[in-house]
Amino acid sequence: MSEPTVLPLSFYESDDVVDIAKQLLGKLVTTHINDQITSGIIVETEAYRGPEDRGSHAYGGKYTARNKSMFMQGGHAYVYICYGIHPMLNVVTAPENIPHAVLIRAIQPIDGLSTMQIRRSVKHPEFTICNGPGKLAVALGITKHLDGCSLNSPIISISASNVDPDFSIVSGPRVGMSRNVGTDAHLPWRFYIKNNPWVSKPLHVDYTGKW
Repeated sequence: MSEPTVLPLSFYESDDVVDIAKQLLGKLVTTHINDQITSGIIVETEAYRGPEDRGSHAYGGKYTARNKSMFMQGGHAYVYICYGIHPMLNVVTAPENIPHAVLIRAIQPIDGLSTMQIRRSVKHPEFTICNGPGKLAVALGITKHLDGCSLNSPIISISASNVDPDFSIVSGPRVGMSRNVGTDAHLPWRFYIKNNPWVSKPLHVDYTGKW
């Protein structure tokens, strides 16, 4: 069986972050950390279009030590710590100095499930093991140390997969938008694969099946 084809960095260079957020669905994210390989199909994403997007860490062109990776050329990881605890994996898009990013919200585990269970302290495999951005980052072994890392590297990469490209995409408002985001809180820039049980918070539950 051939190795999955890693996406070229040119894939991320478009300034249409919403389109890339949809295109990332069905792709395979893989990490090789501490001699452990883990991977999963991306099943849920959110687009953040800084600097005009009030939901973005780079709104208004804000540049800080925390978000500086967002200003890198597309094809790098932006990893930040939420609430001082949870690592969050984001895909930087667009040319350099245009701070667009896609949050990876959920994955469907493929490789290294036992390693994911140990990292997440989960005894039995469940749909909830990677159904959230903090959960999947821990499962994949992602920490703040990967902030700014190329997504075409031996440590972390995103590849094409054998998922049927004809799946349906559900869109809706992004999760956890605060009141000060205003009307941007209602932008339908959250995307997920319809009927996939690994999605974090489906707009409606219409799937069946077991692990």
